[in-house]
Amino acid sequence: MDEYPSQKPSLAASVIPIMVLIILLFLSIKTFGSDALEGSSQMVLLTATAVCTFIAIVFYKVSWKKIEIAIVNNITGVSTAIIILLIIGALSGSWMISGVIPTLIYYGIHIIHPDFFLISTCVICSIISVMTGSSWTTIATIGIALLGVGQALDFSPGWVAGAIISGSYFGDKVSPLSETTLLASSVTDTPLYTHIRYLFITTVPSMSIALVIFLIAGFSHSSGASLHIQEFSVALANKFDINLWLLVVPVITGVMIAKRVPSIITLFLSTLLAGVMAVIFQPGILHGFPDWIIPPFNLYLRG
Repeated sequence: MDEYPSQKPSLAASVIPIMVLIILLFLSIKTFGSDALEGSSQMVLLTATAVCTFIAIVFYKVSWKKIEIAIVNNITGVSTAIIILLIIGALSGSWMISGVIPTLIYYGIHIIHPDFFLISTCVICSIISVMTGSSWTTIATIGIALLGVGQALDFSPGWVAGAIISGSYFGDKVSPLSETTLLASSVTDTPLYTHIRYLFITTVPSMSIALVIFLIAGFSHSSGASLHIQEFSVALANKFDINLWLLVVPVITGVMIAKRVPSIITLFLSTLLAGVMAVIFQPGILHGFPDWIIPPFNLYLRG
């Protein structure tokens, strides 16, 4: 039994679910605005899926069993990405509460010159994204830290987010470790590096334009950054225990990335290590973990 029907759907049958999706999304956003993400958008997607399923069953005689198998196969194909998304949530939270991200922000605002901040952010994120093969990982770790640095330097969050996302997506697109790049290569039966070489035809010009824009925006930026830097430094030092030992977490994460350790393992170990650092260095934030849990190591590192 074939998994898919032998008869290909007509253009009209293919367009109907897409039009239903577009119309319902428009109505959802117009009605609920930013709250559309709270549930109505999911209902829109399910409705469009139901319309597509109805057309397949009624007009093309596709059995529900075949549709169910296709759904399971598609969920299986994205299961790794779902797991990575879940771990990234834990990773970004553990990096924040352990003081890793505040420490990166604390030292970053003293090292990166405001004129070159946007272009530096874009380049840093692109390099890390190429190494990890994941734009999500880059945005959830170093991206959050750079966003904090940008805020301290009085940059608009939109500009900083644009630099972070531009660099992260560029690196993810051309990385040989990227799941989407590997998938596109395998589906089209194209050698991986041949596929990447052709990706450069479109990504390099767009990235070059973005870098020029970020460079101009950086030199055009003027503000009282020095005052903000001092205020942020004091605020971070008062809230978190800023310690160079915390930089061990991103360093070890970088080593695992360079060694091409699988993304899920890298993210999990980085989250676990950040949790340990949180217990050691931020006991005041973690009220449920008293200092006496690991006193020798705690006193040695903090002393």
